[in-house]
Amino acid sequence: MAGVFKNVFGGASPSPGAAKVDDDFADFSGVPDPSPSPLSATGSSAGPATVSSGVPYTKWYRVWERTTPSDFIQEAFVLPFILVIIAFHFWGMRKNRSKARAWATTHGPVLQNEFAVVGFGGIRESGQSELVEPDKILKQKTAQDYRSYATGRQNVAFLDVSISLVKRYNPIVFFMDHILSLFFESFPPPVERVEATAYAFDGREKEIVPVPGGDTSQLKVPNSTYDGFVWAIVHKNRMRTFRHDRYDASLTFTKDHPKLPNWVTVMTESAEITDKLLSPELIKAIEQAGDDFEYLIVTDQPAEKPKKIEETAPKKRVQLCTRVPSSATGYSSTLPLFSLFLRLPDTLVANAHFRPEVMRKVRNTREEEIRRIRKSSEEEKAEERRLQAEKLKKEERDRLLRSMSAEEQRKFLEREKEREQRKAMKKVTVKA
Repeated sequence: MAGVFKNVFGGASPSPGAAKVDDDFADFSGVPDPSPSPLSATGSSAGPATVSSGVPYTKWYRVWERTTPSDFIQEAFVLPFILVIIAFHFWGMRKNRSKARAWATTHGPVLQNEFAVVGFGGIRESGQSELVEPDKILKQKTAQDYRSYATGRQNVAFLDVSISLVKRYNPIVFFMDHILSLFFESFPPPVERVEATAYAFDGREKEIVPVPGGDTSQLKVPNSTYDGFVWAIVHKNRMRTFRHDRYDASLTFTKDHPKLPNWVTVMTESAEITDKLLSPELIKAIEQAGDDFEYLIVTDQPAEKPKKIEETAPKKRVQLCTRVPSSATGYSSTLPLFSLFLRLPDTLVANAHFRPEVMRKVRNTREEEIRRIRKSSEEEKAEERRLQAEKLKKEERDRLLRSMSAEEQRKFLEREKEREQRKAMKKVTVKA
């Protein structure tokens, strides 16, 4: 037995006459070889040491041996939906871009005839007559919002155009918007619109137009001022939300006009304003636009209700809102109205000068709104002063309590409670 242990723990080999090694210790009968056994091509350490690769054989690296098509059943159901969403996204992006380019292609020549700078490509060279490329007219703000810009025209400081399209890039949102609008009135159906806003100079050319050298004394411009008022022509389907959403529209009264189609109405501050601005060309253009027309407004008041008196400062502008047609050929009905809209500031400068009685009524409305804002502002300031006084009073009370002993604090709180009770009794007596 001793020979066995010697053999196991690296002792001398047993003599020929020693006892036979137990089979359980046969693997340990010899001295271990410190050098590693080479791997064969089949992954076994036995046999000749022929290595064909540095990576041992294993099924983990051979996916086709450890998997079957049945392992990808869930992926097979999910992958088609992912592909549909991706395809819908690219289709929607391309469709919205195509609609925006169609507007730019149709209205680009009209804008170029009226303005010196159209789009975002810079100032055209002198004598250049080529049309501006649609991609330079537009700038993509989001996947469904596009913007355009124009400037360099008499009586108009600049023109902003906003194109709002449907969210076609997201199939879930796209279908939910259409489905919810069928069952809930609080979810209006998605509508694609083009809203253009022309901001008037109103006699401030020397303040806005940059002059080489900064010398504005030599700048001679015609008088571009006109009286400030609010006047609008609105489609009746949009009339309720238009008055509710816009502060300037709330200053007007609504009245149908016999010369206009029965599906539109006039919002004005005076009937004399309507008589001067409602021309036969404008009536014809609105009739031709049909249901694609939503509203045309001339205003000098903010669209959102002002909270400060400074926000009531007049900012004269003209806005036109139309719907985006289903195809590019549909712009033929709204293009005459858009052309007339671009020239409307010239009409305002020439004709929008009214009798003192009319403007006195308009100013009275403005002054009444200013008085309401001032009263509301004074009430807010008074409330802030009251809260500040209560805060100071509470801090003084806490300071006094901290400087008192326990008995003094008890007496102080009792006196305070008695005063509050007497005040409550007086209020009950006065109400009775």
